[in-house]
Amino acid sequence: MKIFKFGGASVKDAEGVKNVVTVLNKTNESELVVVISAMGKMTNALEEVVTHYFGDASDLEAAISNVYEYHHNIVSELFSQPSHEVFSVVKDLVSEMKTFLKTTKSKHHAYVYDQVVGFGELLSTNIVSAYLSETGIKNTFLDVRTCIKTDANYRDARVDWETTQQKIKEHVGLKQITVTQGFLGAEDTNNFTTTLGREGSDYTAAIFGYCLDAESVTIWKDVPGVLNADPRYFSKTQLLNHISYREAIELAFYGASVIHPKTLQPLQRKEIPLFVKSFLDPLAPGTCVGKGVTLDPATSCFILKKNQTLISLSSLDFSFMMEDNISEVFQLFHTFKMKVELIQNSAISFSVCIDNKFNNLEALLAKLRENFRVQWNEGVTIYTVRHSKPSEIKALTKDKKVLLKQESRETVQLVIME
Repeated sequence: MKIFKFGGASVKDAEGVKNVVTVLNKTNESELVVVISAMGKMTNALEEVVTHYFGDASDLEAAISNVYEYHHNIVSELFSQPSHEVFSVVKDLVSEMKTFLKTTKSKHHAYVYDQVVGFGELLSTNIVSAYLSETGIKNTFLDVRTCIKTDANYRDARVDWETTQQKIKEHVGLKQITVTQGFLGAEDTNNFTTTLGREGSDYTAAIFGYCLDAESVTIWKDVPGVLNADPRYFSKTQLLNHISYREAIELAFYGASVIHPKTLQPLQRKEIPLFVKSFLDPLAPGTCVGKGVTLDPATSCFILKKNQTLISLSSLDFSFMMEDNISEVFQLFHTFKMKVELIQNSAISFSVCIDNKFNNLEALLAKLRENFRVQWNEGVTIYTVRHSKPSEIKALTKDKKVLLKQESRETVQLVIME
């Protein structure tokens, strides 16, 4: 058994869906679980639906119509017969979403979010499954919510591994191709839809790989594999042929966008290799994450995070910054939903780089000023370099204002004002 995961970019239009068929034909696997994300930027479009539901309801109908038209147009390109049942399936799923929005009494944003956004994966997998059948690839459609059971922590649900493994083994047949959704689960009490966090489809593939003792998991992307740097920001990049689990987890922790941080841990526990390959060149080797050599080739890896905020704190009376002070600060970060990216402290100061994802910075700063002297810089960039050479750090910081530098045996981190 192998697990294939196709992300939104790989099924963003009719040509993308056709290319899934090409990949399956070229790889010629018969025992397969195919995990599919929502098409293109559909998760963003469904988030707009949720936003209008809670805000300006006058645009809600238009937002829903956009979701329907997007999928209807793809289906129209894929299927020549307008009587094909997939047209009705798409219409019925959108109608189901409309009914939910009309009848729900809940004002719990995260709950409504999961019920609505989950339709992206349900629509994409129904379309892909139908098209595979149309082109002669026999497959079984699986609603992943019957298998992946979670708690009710909507938008970031935690998996009940024991129940999930039992359900997956019950529902996934061997010697066949199964098509199912990424990102989704269901809480076990009421069976309401839950989601596993943004980019959670990679995690879904890892869950199936773990529970089925898969031979391998492959994530299909529009890049040749894992690169040592983001080509959007670095002119020279290099394909990494092999990365150890440990190194990949380090890269994911620091923000490498190719692999979801939660994906690697269940695979490492059973030593299941993870491949990252290009859906445009499916027979190319790509990148393997697994046991063995740390990094092949042995090269520096560059990761950057933009639009961060650097906060520097010191006590009002110039006393030492002790554990109780730092504990108080971290409690505030938790309260205001700030993701901590980097920490550095001295005797009388404490600096931290945070991601102000939920726009709570002003409220946080007001609270911090009650007990600390506060300085901050918004819009900074964190550069993280693994296995760096001094010449590379010198080139990276040339003509840039470095606000903070932190260095360990394998990693250099720089906070830079661009």
